[in-house]
Amino acid sequence: MEAKVQSAPAIRRGDALPVSKSLAFGLQHLFTMFGATVLVPILTGLDISVALFTAGVGTLVFHLVTKRIVPVFLGSSFAFIAAIQLVMKEYGGLSAVQGGVIVAGLVYLAMALLVYFLGPGIIHKLFPPIVTGPIIMIIGLKLAPVAISMASGGWGIAIFTLLVVVVVNMYVKGFFRMLPVLIGLFAGYLVSIALGMVDFTKLQEAAWFAVPKFSVPTFEVAAIMIIAPIAIATAVEHFGDILAVGSTVEEDFVKDPGVHRTLLGDGLATSIAGIFGGPPNTTYSENTGVLALTRVWTPVVMQIAAVLAVSIAFIQKIGGLIATIPTPVVGGVAIILFGMIAAIGVRTVVENQVDMKKSRNLIVGSLILVLGLGGAALNLGAGIKLEGIGLAAIVGIIVNQILPQE
Repeated sequence: MEAKVQSAPAIRRGDALPVSKSLAFGLQHLFTMFGATVLVPILTGLDISVALFTAGVGTLVFHLVTKRIVPVFLGSSFAFIAAIQLVMKEYGGLSAVQGGVIVAGLVYLAMALLVYFLGPGIIHKLFPPIVTGPIIMIIGLKLAPVAISMASGGWGIAIFTLLVVVVVNMYVKGFFRMLPVLIGLFAGYLVSIALGMVDFTKLQEAAWFAVPKFSVPTFEVAAIMIIAPIAIATAVEHFGDILAVGSTVEEDFVKDPGVHRTLLGDGLATSIAGIFGGPPNTTYSENTGVLALTRVWTPVVMQIAAVLAVSIAFIQKIGGLIATIPTPVVGGVAIILFGMIAAIGVRTVVENQVDMKKSRNLIVGSLILVLGLGGAALNLGAGIKLEGIGLAAIVGIIVNQILPQE
């Protein structure tokens, strides 16, 4: 006799949640974003504690601007890594990077104004399901090599962690069913300790309390020209992320609070990061995967994660403890989270009954997927490149507009 496993009812905005449960959900999102958020400052030479601080503050600002209804966490953006590394080395160092990041945030604000005056209808016109579906797929699939790379350092523990996540999500009943990521990480961590895979050096070296190393920005034209234009491409990715979150939680955030508000929130978060010395912020697909997996959609849990991120920026022992989680454990979780995002893209196409027998739809979808996944890049000069999701989205939008309806 076949066992039937029913999906848990979603916890939506406004649903009552005890403080203890909200804290557990917030911790789950904190663990999910931690690895990627601290990796960017590690690669660019920025301060890890400042990055955590600006991610938390930026997320809270985003929620304030968007009327606290969009369940999003903002963490360090990978799109700016190469530009930050270049400016750190040759164009004025950290303070010049900060000026460029501040202006990058202002680019978001300019685009928010453009969307506001053109109206939300322009977003639906430019991003119909045949465009948004493949873009959401790319967001998940582009992260797939990252998940595999993380897991490849220890496939045994990665698969064990993944299986724990699946079992908890599918078969555990009650409250713990909504904590598959947290339970999976905890189980994988305990087994890793037993196998001698955990290095406690970072925990031992971390101070109990320390003020992050904030710094003062300067505005260098060369640094601004290298960093700020990247925000045009990441703004296009922002549209895709917001559509992915909306599709996940079954709400139209283009209509309310509006993409102009989400762009404004993302831009302010990025400019604030520049003021303090953190990397640019962006909406995190990892946390969108948690939303899809757990069906806990209330924005409060993201706000709790943001407060926790700010806290561990000062209480560095906590950050040191999280940093001891072996990479393959996180990789096991990442495999399913990133796959969930890609699957949401497929669901977007299916649920909107996009007719893939039409040649125009096949052409639009195939161009977006190949350009987005294949590593295509368009060099615009002055160190500005349009690539990845940004390039794929722009090409998809243009081709969808010019091809005739059949």
